Amino acid sequence: MNRSIRKVAVLGSGVMGSAIACHFANIGCQVILLDIAPSELTDEEKEKGLTLDNKIVKNRIVQSSFDRALKSNPAPLYSKRFISRITLGNFTDDLAKIKDCDWTIEVVVENLDIKRKVYEEVEKHRKPGTLITSNTSGIPIHLMTEGRSEDFKKNFCGTHFFNPPRYLRLLEIIPTPFTDPATTSFLMNYGDLHLGKTTVLCKDTPAFIANRIGVYSIMKVLDSMRKLGLNIDEVDRLTGPVLGRPKSATFRTTDLVGLDTMIKVATNLHKALPNDEERDRFVVPESLVKMEQQKWLGDKTGQGFYKKTKTAKGETEILTLDLNTLEYGPKAKAKFATLESTKSIDNLKQRLPVLLTGSDKAGEFYRDSLYAIFSYVSNRIPEIADELYKIDDAVCAGFGWELGPFETWDAVGVEKSMKAIEASGKKANDWVYEMISSGKKSFYTIENGQRKYYDIPSKSYKLIPGKEEFIILENLAENVVWQNAESKIINLGDGVLNFGWHSKSYTLGSAVIEGLNKAIDLAEKDYTGLVIGHQGADFSLGANLGLVFMYAIEQEYDEIDFMVRQFQNTVMRIRYSSVPVMVCPQGRTLGGGCEMTMHADIAQAAAETYIGLVEVGVGLIPAGGGTKEFVKRVSESFEEGDVELNAVQNAFMTIATAKVATSAEEARELGILRKTDRVSVNKDRQIKDAKTAVIELAESGYTMPVQSRNIKVQGRAGLALFTAGVYGMRMGNYISDHDQKIALKIANVMCGGDLTAPQEVSEQYLLDLEREAFVSLTGEKKTLERIQSILTGGKPLRN
Repeated sequence: MNRSIRKVAVLGSGVMGSAIACHFANIGCQVILLDIAPSELTDEEKEKGLTLDNKIVKNRIVQSSFDRALKSNPAPLYSKRFISRITLGNFTDDLAKIKDCDWTIEVVVENLDIKRKVYEEVEKHRKPGTLITSNTSGIPIHLMTEGRSEDFKKNFCGTHFFNPPRYLRLLEIIPTPFTDPATTSFLMNYGDLHLGKTTVLCKDTPAFIANRIGVYSIMKVLDSMRKLGLNIDEVDRLTGPVLGRPKSATFRTTDLVGLDTMIKVATNLHKALPNDEERDRFVVPESLVKMEQQKWLGDKTGQGFYKKTKTAKGETEILTLDLNTLEYGPKAKAKFATLESTKSIDNLKQRLPVLLTGSDKAGEFYRDSLYAIFSYVSNRIPEIADELYKIDDAVCAGFGWELGPFETWDAVGVEKSMKAIEASGKKANDWVYEMISSGKKSFYTIENGQRKYYDIPSKSYKLIPGKEEFIILENLAENVVWQNAESKIINLGDGVLNFGWHSKSYTLGSAVIEGLNKAIDLAEKDYTGLVIGHQGADFSLGANLGLVFMYAIEQEYDEIDFMVRQFQNTVMRIRYSSVPVMVCPQGRTLGGGCEMTMHADIAQAAAETYIGLVEVGVGLIPAGGGTKEFVKRVSESFEEGDVELNAVQNAFMTIATAKVATSAEEARELGILRKTDRVSVNKDRQIKDAKTAVIELAESGYTMPVQSRNIKVQGRAGLALFTAGVYGMRMGNYISDHDQKIALKIANVMCGGDLTAPQEVSEQYLLDLEREAFVSLTGEKKTLERIQSILTGGKPLRN
């Protein structure tokens, strides 16, 4: 059956239902979001004389849930424009509309009887052959289809999204014994290709894979914390980025998700797992039970492990809970010698072995918690998964870990850790010992640029299914053709090079600029094209402000001029190269990173790209071609009859207010991305998508563009209007004197300087104006104070 998903029905408009509906709208689907009709009127409805039959009343529940979702932060939609793709309704009046839907997703309350009643009604209306899935997180999938037709059972499956669905990449696919394999295969592929998910095929076991392992890990952290006498601040320091986990670490994450949710999963696991060797670990500590009783559930109730308050001076203060006394107090500074010793180790795989050898409480914590996790995951095969990579994929995508449990174990060293695990009172499963005795020392290996996993039944390494569609740069070490301290050039095959970098915060310093120019040189000489991008957390946070600050303090303005000129020339080479150049922004893409993106032949942006020209925030203006490029794009968009200054003003405001798009779609609306730029919903496909696009451009007869000399600017007439507006903002105290100075510099560049009349100028003319403005602003005291504040985290530099 050739399936196509155009219209989706989401049944249940709670937190997950509304967010799932939004994400389907993100990818272009038409969505109907339904929920129950109220059984009682509110006092307000009674006063208005409304009845239960009124459409507004019937849709009250779904409307309020959807409105709440739209106000949530982070936003569930890529763009507010996509709201129009979602139609609201109620089960009483609108359930029959699912007959026009290709996929119906049930997201009602976690109660088996209620779900079965919903399915009974669904069966009356759904079109045979269409998908019907459940987003349950805990009810056994196979119990849901009792009494349903054969067609229903064939097309039914569990599809467990993680909250929030737009941002957390895991989608667990849980078939029943009756699910058609073609249905399962379709969902695995659709989730990856269209929804941007890491799809993991799960067995129908309690909590599936991610929550089983993730919640065990949290409960084990609580146990290690108790044994070592650690506090909440210390544990969150130990279980955050230093361990390759999210900044929210353990307790802040639980506050975000909700303590009641975590307790519910843990309690259900304890009940459902009588034979689990770590069953007692799922017993919820008394302190957490008391927190739940007092409704200290986290963000949803205003306090949890952390509590936001105001000081006597009205300043915001975050207090931390003491789990022994259940009283809040000031955040404690968490310092450990082990963490200090790893500050210089940026590579997580190199840092992990050092963390485990620490002789302080931090080292003890890591050994006690990680060895237990290693043992636990080894014993979950084949119970929850037949292949170990599924456990890593699920935990990384669902909980935001940089390395999964088996990947972490590989980094620590499988063979050398076995005795230590035994000494800790745990034991790995026999298959791990058999793997080591057979001469295989790791769970993963790289062969010919392809990552393989250890397959337990065959006792051999096998390719991970589905990964052939991805290009994983770290697997291509043998393809490096050039590198320096901060960047490298990789041959992607088929005549395409990749340029990537790994500087701190992915800043664009001299080593990165050197590497980028070298990549363009090589591509123009011997290759078909170039893909600029890497697979780090962010694309780039812009220029090296430390270097700018150093030169400015020393009043070495010629050095600043040279540095900016070099970056401008490099960015222009991206646009004006003899081979096609794709740029792949993802994550935070700020300042110079945004300017690189704007100069690509085509940008291949990840859907989750947070991009903007933010230089104004540090007292400067975009001078790597960003201001010039906005003027050029506005000029090219003019049509006869347009009010040209209106378009220039919109571009001015984007730069002057340092707007940052919160998605690739929003970047398109701001003019940072063009209609011709492309978006990869699944960022794992981004480099491969860009490579494909480079080849397409080359094979279609790519010709190097010619620099523009006909960019229309407004001159004095436009500058006078901008000046009046800026002075008005200052007089109204909306901006400071320094903000006014920056805004006038931007306006001067965008209007082409002191020209007597509107006329056409070249790109180089505007680049020179940009650079002049940038260098002049580095001599301003307020600019240096802003840069200093950023570099020191708000603390003054020592003399």
